[in-house]
Amino acid sequence: MQNSVTPTHCPYCALQCGMNLTPAPDGTVEVSERADFPVNRGALCGKGRTAPAVLSSRVRLTSPLVRSGGTLVPAGWDEALDRIAEGLSRTRAEHGPDACGVFGGGGLTNEKAYTLGKFARVVLGTSQIDYNGRFCMSSAAAGGMKAFGLDRGLPFPLEDIPKSGCVILVGSNLAETMPPSLRFFTELRENGGTLIVIDPRRTKTAEQADLHLMPRPGTDLALALGLLHLVVAEGLVDEEYVRERTAGWEDARAAAMAHWPEYVERITGVPVPQLRETVRLFCEPESAMVLTARGPEQQSKGTDTVSAWINLCLATGRAGRPFSGYGCLTGQGNGQGGREHGQKADQLPGYRKLDDPAARAYVAGVWGVDPDSLPGPGRSAYELLDALGTDIKSLLLMGSNPVVSAPHAAHIEERIKSLDFLAVCDVVLSETAALADVVLPVTQWAEETGTTTNLEGRVLLRRQAITPPDGIRSDLEVMHELADRLGVEKGFPTDAEEVFEELRRASAGGPADYSGITYRRLAEENGVFWPCPTEDTVVHPGTPRLFLDRFATPDGRARFVPVSHRAIAEEPDEEYPVLLTTGRVVAQYQSGAQTRRVDELNAAAPGPFVELHPRLAERLGAAEGDPVAVVSRRGRAVAPARITLGIRPDTVFMPFHWYGEGRANTLTNPALDPTSRMPEFKACAVRLETVER
Repeated sequence: MQNSVTPTHCPYCALQCGMNLTPAPDGTVEVSERADFPVNRGALCGKGRTAPAVLSSRVRLTSPLVRSGGTLVPAGWDEALDRIAEGLSRTRAEHGPDACGVFGGGGLTNEKAYTLGKFARVVLGTSQIDYNGRFCMSSAAAGGMKAFGLDRGLPFPLEDIPKSGCVILVGSNLAETMPPSLRFFTELRENGGTLIVIDPRRTKTAEQADLHLMPRPGTDLALALGLLHLVVAEGLVDEEYVRERTAGWEDARAAAMAHWPEYVERITGVPVPQLRETVRLFCEPESAMVLTARGPEQQSKGTDTVSAWINLCLATGRAGRPFSGYGCLTGQGNGQGGREHGQKADQLPGYRKLDDPAARAYVAGVWGVDPDSLPGPGRSAYELLDALGTDIKSLLLMGSNPVVSAPHAAHIEERIKSLDFLAVCDVVLSETAALADVVLPVTQWAEETGTTTNLEGRVLLRRQAITPPDGIRSDLEVMHELADRLGVEKGFPTDAEEVFEELRRASAGGPADYSGITYRRLAEENGVFWPCPTEDTVVHPGTPRLFLDRFATPDGRARFVPVSHRAIAEEPDEEYPVLLTTGRVVAQYQSGAQTRRVDELNAAAPGPFVELHPRLAERLGAAEGDPVAVVSRRGRAVAPARITLGIRPDTVFMPFHWYGEGRANTLTNPALDPTSRMPEFKACAVRLETVER
C-alpha cells in the first residue's frame, strides 16, 4: 500500500468529496485531485486538503487511556477493554440493561453504525442508543417520511441542480459548510436558472443569490405557508398533478390560506413584494426545487416547517418530476447511512422500524436471535444525554463530542460527569473523551476501509490508504473484543467487507435496501444509489432519482400535511430581547475536535465570535473585537464582537465549534420537536452585555 495512489473520500461533510491519497517518504500523506468523482470533480475545501494532518501522532491518540487517581494514563489494550466490559457488566447486573447507554456518530461508516446498533441490542440488550445525527437532519427525515413514505437526503443527484429553473435554498450556507457544492448553484445561474436564498444573515451563499430573503430566525414555517397562500391566490396550483399524484390537499390548502401575505410579513419581517417575487420566480420555470438545511430543521417545529416546504413543492407539481423536488442538504459525512442501519433509537437496519413486528423478526433472523429478545425504541439523542447519571449509569460513546455539540451543553457536561462509567472511542482526546474512565484510540478514515452514504443517497467506498500506527485498533475490533468479553463470541466480525455483506442481508427488502450493492460494484461504478435490490446492474443499476413514477406510500401518492405557524419555544422578551442563531464557519467542522488540531485551519478560524448588526453594537456600546457576553436562560458565553450589516438587527450569530467560555451551545435551547426530537439550536432568546478585560 505504501507509495501507491489510493482513490478514496474526504472524512468530513456529507458531500464525501473524492480525493487521491499518496503516502510520502517522510511519513505524511499527500492529497491530490480526483477529478472522476462527480460530486466535487476534483475540488476540495481547506478541511479536505488538510485532513491528513489529523493522522499525525502529534495530534492523535496513540494508546488506550484509563483513569487512575483522577488522571487519564496510558494502558494496554487488554486492561482498557477489560475495564469497559467490567463497567458495562456491573451496570447491567445492578440496574438492568437499559442503564447502559450507547451514543454514536454521523461520521461512523455504515459498517460501524450497523455493528454499533447490533452491539447495543444483542450484546447489551439496551434500548438506550441514539447518535448525534439526530441533531442533523431528523426533522427533514420525519417530514420526508410523512410526505413521500421514504427519507433520503436528496432524491436526485447534485448534478440535476444546474438543470433546474429555480432553487430555493432555505437555511444553508453551503459556500462555507460544503464549498465544492457551490459550483452546482453557480452553474444553475449560468444556465439561466434562479437562486433564492433564505437566511437571516447575508452569508457568502446569500451573496450568490438572485434574491435573498432575511426572515426572523424561527419563522421559516410561516414563510413557507405565506408562499403557498400566494400560489393558491394567484391560481398557480398544478391542479392536474395534485389530483393525480397527491392526497390531503384540501386540509393543507385551508391551513395555508390562514397565512395571508401581510400577516406573514409581520411574523417574518420579509416584505410582501419579496414574497410575491419568490412565488413568481419559483412558479414561472418548468422545473424548480426547494432544498433545506439546518436553519429550518433545527427548530422545535422543524418537522412541520419541512412539511410546509414540501407542500409548496407538491402544490406546484414539483416533486417526482425531472430537475424538480424537495431535498435536504445533509450535514455530517455519513449522517444518511448512519441512521439507516440501526444506531438510531427507533430503527433497525435497512431503515426498518423497531416497533414493526415483521421488521424485528426479519432482522432477528439475520442476527440469529429471538425477536422477543430485541429491546423496543429508546430515547432520542438529547433525551438520552439528559438521562445520564440518573436512569443511565454507563455510556459507551463512539465518534461524538456532545460536551461541545449538544444543546444546553453545560448541563450535558454535568450529566456526563455524573455517570458511574464512561468509555469513549475516538481518534483524538476530545473534550468529552477527556471526561472518560477509558479512552480507546481507533483508526481513521485513511487507515481503514468502509462505506459511507452521501447526501444524495450514493453509497461510497472509502479505501484504506495507509497502515495505522502500532497500538491503534478499529471500532469493529473494539466491538468484537467487547462482545467476546460480554459473552457473545460470534456475530461481530472485524473485517469491514464481511460486515457489509451482513448489512446487505439485513437491509434486503427494507426501505433503504442495500442488498444489491457490493464492494466490487462500489469500486467499479463510483458509488451506487440506494435502493438497489439486486446485484444485476442491468435489472437494477441503483436509483439516482426517486419518485418519478410513484411515491413510496401504499397508494403511490404523496401526502400533503396540514400545518400552521407557531412561535419558537423561547421568544424574546424584556429580559432577553435578542435572538441567537448558530452555525458553522468554513475552516472548522462540527465540534472542532479534529479541525481545531490543524494549524492551517486554526489560522483561518482561531476562535469563536459574536456577529451583530451595527445598530445593536451601538446600543450595546461595543466596537469591533470587543469581548461581548451573550446570556441565555441556560448560561453565558463570551466572544469578540464581529460587526456586520449582513445580519438582522434583532439577531446575533455564533459558530458552535469551540469549547470554553465561547461555547455557543452553552446558550442553546434543548426544546424538542415533538416528532423528530430535534433540539431548537437555531433560535433562542438572549441578552448582550459588555465585558471588562
